[in-house]
Amino acid sequence: MKEKLEALVAEMIERHIYLDEAVSEFEKKFIQTALTKTRGNQTKAAQVLGVHRNTLNRKIGQHKLNGHR
Repeated sequence: MKEKLEALVAEMIERHIYLDEAVSEFEKKFIQTALTKTRGNQTKAAQVLGVHRNTLNRKIGQHKLNGHR
């Protein structure tokens, strides 16, 4: 896992992807995956992610996921 992450980071730096964009995309994908695995159940997804349900709801809105605006 560590080697894959290091390779990905190196590629992103090579492509001039800034830290804020990388963090945002990672967070978005992490949340999307948790929601998919919990079949859209935000309470369960929040537990899987280790965040409060309100935090997850805010981040869903921030990333415009699941039709949330």
